[in-house]
Amino acid sequence: MVRVGVIGCGYWGPNLIRNFSACPSTSLEMICDTNVEHLARVAAQYPAAETSAEPEAVWGSDRVDAVAIATPVKTHYDLARAALEAGKHVLIEKPMTRTVSESEALVRLAEANGRVLMVDHTYLYMGAVVKIKELVDAGELGEIYYIDSVRINLGLFQHDVNVVWDLAPHDLALVDHVTGREVRSLAAMGSSHTDRGIEDVAYLSLDLGEDLIANFHFNWLSPVKIRRIIFGGSKKSIIFDDLSPDEKVRVYDRGIEVSRDAEAVRSVMIGYRTGDIWVPKVEASEPLQTMVRHFADCVEKGKRPLSDGQAGLRAVRILEAAQRSIRAQGERVVL
Repeated sequence: MVRVGVIGCGYWGPNLIRNFSACPSTSLEMICDTNVEHLARVAAQYPAAETSAEPEAVWGSDRVDAVAIATPVKTHYDLARAALEAGKHVLIEKPMTRTVSESEALVRLAEANGRVLMVDHTYLYMGAVVKIKELVDAGELGEIYYIDSVRINLGLFQHDVNVVWDLAPHDLALVDHVTGREVRSLAAMGSSHTDRGIEDVAYLSLDLGEDLIANFHFNWLSPVKIRRIIFGGSKKSIIFDDLSPDEKVRVYDRGIEVSRDAEAVRSVMIGYRTGDIWVPKVEASEPLQTMVRHFADCVEKGKRPLSDGQAGLRAVRILEAAQRSIRAQGERVVL
């Protein structure tokens, strides 16, 4: 049984608290928030857990083996560093930190102390994403030609990060996990439509090498909510629609076939292939509960998490570079 303390009772913290409380492999020992109203509201639902308005009490407690951090990104580094230095395992809400140097420091500290450092990239634990990974690894798509992602909605405006830092970690982690590709370079454009100067609409393009490009659209101003990614391959393509109630993954046997005229090397013949559309069976489970159980399993057995510190670092490296590109009016940044 992994004994857990959760810091943060705002937007995401209550979801972690609920799942740690329900997980058979974890025991919710402490709940912390510097906002006493948030703390009182959440703590009333979990009377067995100790409460504190001081984060130091969590990593300083002998009752706690692991600390989950669900606070604003600007606080992630200091809280995670203190918890790791106190010998606790750490789970951090995405994005892991606000800079690459902070992420690198946490990765080094976790390795030096032999502690588990994991980032809450919840999408990696969805049944739909597990299925997509299986299909890609099995070669069902053939060579992946392109990735198109749209993650848009009306709000929720953040006060400390822009739309890229808020929404992109989901899709960046997903693409990183499914393709296993290193990002070679990127370009990003963004614009702000409020007086705060925080980008609320942005476009991001990644070069993943071998003619694979990935394009992302992030938006807090859209009148409709869309959560969709297309993986286009040489054999088949996948559309992942996170908002679909029962057909989150669709596989399309549609595309092009290229053949060369044996008598004219320069002649390229393009044919079109239209085949079946099928919906694979996807395991129905709550991704956050799967993630929490995986975290507990990694702590108990000393395993490396699927969304470990290195995965969190890769995402932050892209986010930081995207911010530089936006500031430079879309200039391409080589990683």
